[in-house]
Amino acid sequence: MTERGDIFETGEIFRERELVRVGHVPDLDRVVGRDEEIESMGSALAPAIRGGPPETTIVYGKTGTGKSLVTRCVTREATRRAAADGNTFAYAYIDCSDYGTEAQASRQMARELHERLGDAVDDRSIPRRGIGAADYRDITWELLTEGDVDAFVVVLDEIDKLDGDALLRSLSRARESGKADTFVGAICISNKIEYRERLGERVDSSLQDNELVFDPYDATQIEAILSRRRDAFAEGVLDDGVIPKTAALAAREHGDARKAIDMLYEAGRLAEQERADHVTEAHVDEAVDRAEINRFQKLVSGQTPHVKHILRALALLTERADTRTFRTAEVYDAYRKVAEQAGTTPLSYDRVQRLLKEQAFLGVTESKHTGGGHGEGSYRVHRLLRSPEIVTRGLDDQ
Repeated sequence: MTERGDIFETGEIFRERELVRVGHVPDLDRVVGRDEEIESMGSALAPAIRGGPPETTIVYGKTGTGKSLVTRCVTREATRRAAADGNTFAYAYIDCSDYGTEAQASRQMARELHERLGDAVDDRSIPRRGIGAADYRDITWELLTEGDVDAFVVVLDEIDKLDGDALLRSLSRARESGKADTFVGAICISNKIEYRERLGERVDSSLQDNELVFDPYDATQIEAILSRRRDAFAEGVLDDGVIPKTAALAAREHGDARKAIDMLYEAGRLAEQERADHVTEAHVDEAVDRAEINRFQKLVSGQTPHVKHILRALALLTERADTRTFRTAEVYDAYRKVAEQAGTTPLSYDRVQRLLKEQAFLGVTESKHTGGGHGEGSYRVHRLLRSPEIVTRGLDDQ
């Protein structure tokens, strides 16, 4: 019988792996590269920790620029500071990509508030269904009164995915309409700078001009972010070049700190799986490749075998030639060989041409018309938008 080792043994790469998980919210002093944004958000919430009205704020920026992280850190710190001053500040965090309807978001607001207030309010069951958005908001107003909350802020993350602006309108008028004695505000987080243009006039006017824009991180800032999370790993297991390399790669990817953290974690996991003593730059390279392979596989997961034969043919052509672009006829000839080797009957030339156009539309390949040289007509050329190695590995692993 085969001797099996401890299946739960993971080696000694990680010490506190939660520090390099994307959902981890660090202490405020661990947040780097966002001092101005932290101060601006602190100013917007400063009246609230003293029992006054918070300023409703719209936060813009690309994915991975620290919008959600800074917001969660600052609202958590505001809760502590208010309590130290003898005031009650509460907040609810709603990810609108998960709670996209008015009713879902209103229910989550009530549930989050109920959980945060804890023993300050009576235990109650908030129904998952069967009542409307306005009823969930009424529960929220009751909780604010019962918990004697001075100021309440609702964080609406990815608010552009929330249907309509009824919830935001209700929050902006909660005290004015007599629904709550508590001062109520909102922090609206969006990846889309044009979000405000979608708002109704009454809601837009309540926002005043309090907007905050998060720019992408540069390589130096990302390196500092990763360095602050170095203690996720055991002492001495990270090779010197790992963090600088990860930061440089992430900065190239539009300054996305979230991807950088995930890249560092995946590099650590690879080292762990190999039972390695150190995390090396080679582990970072492999982590990047695996992430790229996963993204490619998601793009082609529902495609037919013939589409995959076409992509494999393009990968083979790219590996063997000095150019990265190929005429339709060249792709078709290579595709026929791949299909025949796979034991399938090749599709017609016209059908393959249409499938190539579909892949260009989906962003898997690029396809464009080009003028021929002297004596040639125009023709269409195609190229992969990923390296042929990634495409081949992605197809082999499916």
